Amino acid sequence: QVQLVESGGGLVQAGGSLRLSCAASGNIFSINSMGWYRQVPGKQRELVTFITSGGSTNYADSVTGRFTIFRDNAKNMVYLQMNSLKPEDTAVYYCHANTQTWPYDYWGQGTQVTVSS
Repeated sequence: QVQLVESGGGLVQAGGSLRLSCAASGNIFSINSMGWYRQVPGKQRELVTFITSGGSTNYADSVTGRFTIFRDNAKNMVYLQMNSLKPEDTAVYYCHANTQTWPYDYWGQGTQVTVSS
């Protein structure tokens, strides 16, 4: 089992910045990659970014150049630095972990990010 706990959401004006944090615990050695998804009411959850155990990263086109994912393996933490935020970035952000063993996907409880215009 893997447990994920997010923090760092909040309200920010357009153009501002926020940093989300995700603390992983439990069977962390089974984790292949970690990432962030987001969801707005009435829409499907969408991938924002992920980082592999080797450090490779991938970003959605909508956040490339503005968001950065990085991890601190010593602390079992993953972070999402969000700059130049836009109102369309408003969503609940979920930390995600993909693991080598069933159930292969774990989710945090979500943290609200609201960007005002």
